[in-house]
Amino acid sequence: MADEHRERLRTTSGAVAERYDAVRPGYPRAVLDDLLRLAGVGPDDRVLEIGCGTGQLTVPLAARGLRVTAIEPGPDLARVARRNLAAHPMAEVVVGAFEEVALEPGSFDLVVATSVHRLDPAVRVERSVDLLRAGGALAVIDTEHVAGGSAAFFADAQACHRRWDPTTPPGPRLPTAAEVPTARPELDDSPRLGPVHLRRRQWDAEYTTERYLALLLTCSGHLALPAADRRGLRGCLGALIAGRYGGRITQRYLTDLRVAHRAG
Repeated sequence: MADEHRERLRTTSGAVAERYDAVRPGYPRAVLDDLLRLAGVGPDDRVLEIGCGTGQLTVPLAARGLRVTAIEPGPDLARVARRNLAAHPMAEVVVGAFEEVALEPGSFDLVVATSVHRLDPAVRVERSVDLLRAGGALAVIDTEHVAGGSAAFFADAQACHRRWDPTTPPGPRLPTAAEVPTARPELDDSPRLGPVHLRRRQWDAEYTTERYLALLLTCSGHLALPAADRRGLRGCLGALIAGRYGGRITQRYLTDLRVAHRAG
C-alpha cells in the first residue's frame, strides 16, 4: 500500500467520528476473552492499543480493569473515544501516529493492533516488540467481511458498485472463511517473537437500510468517491435493500486474533 493511501485511510474517518461510533460494530465477547487468556493479562496490567477509533475495543479492555493507553491519529475519533472512556480514569487516549508518539520501551504487558495494515510495515512489528516487557504479548486483530449472511444481497449489490464506483474490480466474490489465509509471515517469521497462536471467530451483524448506508459513510473508499457518485451508490444500494430484502440485511464477519509473546 502506498504511503499516501495508507495515510488517507488513517485520517478519513475523523470527519465522521460520531457516525463511526454509532454504527461500527464492536467485538464479540469471545474475542476479548481469547485475547486476555492468550496474552496472559488481567486487571492492572498495562496495555497499548494502536488505532483505537472511538473505543470499540478500548472500552471493554478498560472495563476489565486493564490500564490502557490508546493511540489514535484522528483527533475527532480520539475525542469520542475519551468521552466513551469517561467512566474509566485509568485509560488514556493519545492523539498521534504510532510511529511517532513517544513511548517508554519495555513498559507494556500487551500491545494490540486492530488496524495493523494502516501502519508502516517497515517498523510496526519491531516497534511493537520494543515496547513490550520481557515475555509481554503482541496481539493483532483482523476483521474481514466474508461469505455468509445475506449472500444474495452482496452479490446483487455488485451492479450498484460497478455503476457508481470505477475502482470496483470485475467479478468480485467474497472469500469464505476457509479461503482467508492463516499465515502472517511478519509475525510467524519474527525472531523476536515466540509461536503465534491464532483464534478465528465468525459472527454476524444485522443492518437496517439506514444503518447500512450510514456504515458506508465510515469507509474511506466510499468517502473518497465524488459526491455525486457517493449519492448514486447509496441510492442504488438503499433501494435494493428496501425493495428486495425487506429493509434488513446481515453481514458475516471473520475476526482473526493472533497473539505471540516476546521471545527471551
